[in-house]
Amino acid sequence: MSALPRRRIYLLRHAQVSYFDAQGKPLDPRQVPLTPTGRQQAEAAGQLLAPVRFDLAVCSGLPRTEETARIVLGAADLALQAEPRLQEVRGGRLREVPAELREQTIAYAYDGAELPGARFIGGETWSDFALRVGQAWDEWLARPDWNDLLLVAHDAVNRVILSRISGSGLAGLKAFEQDPACINIIEADHPASPVPRHLIRSVNLAAYDPLRVDQRLTVMEQVWRSFNPATQH
Repeated sequence: MSALPRRRIYLLRHAQVSYFDAQGKPLDPRQVPLTPTGRQQAEAAGQLLAPVRFDLAVCSGLPRTEETARIVLGAADLALQAEPRLQEVRGGRLREVPAELREQTIAYAYDGAELPGARFIGGETWSDFALRVGQAWDEWLARPDWNDLLLVAHDAVNRVILSRISGSGLAGLKAFEQDPACINIIEADHPASPVPRHLIRSVNLAAYDPLRVDQRLTVMEQVWRSFNPATQH
């Protein structure tokens, strides 16, 4: 048994944003800010994580992850570093998806991610996406200068990391729901340990609504409803 300390990664998804306007028109996902509800969600996560003294804080560099991370950190005197390889999977143009395939393509976007050549909504291939996320993850974990890491990323990014640790690969993406501002707690043996391991301590913990009794839709089903407001009635 290694005497080296086991470390913790607090892996968060950014808080709520809106990817579509009231008419269902897509907004630029690279620029969307948190909604007022999203800021409240991030504040709840920050309150839950207040006892943790982070040594390192990382986000994807997109506004929604940076804003979430800064709210969670609060008054902590800690620089926030950006890791572009942890930006969200890039989708194609929704208007290029045939109308009769849009619900399947959007609402069930993670199904079949493990199939050869599979892409996220006609955009980035899942295999390329998993490669860039995995490389970034491995490099940050290899750093010896932290014991408690705050990492604020995105829905699909977090799914890739959790699926990788669990050994389920891309086929496991659809099983790891990641609600806005959710917290995942991952423990990692020190990289100098004889046999470094990763352990999942907690998944998709939403401080603002732990039970989510009234939420039965998946993240992507909610995205589909926002894209197509008629499904809300």
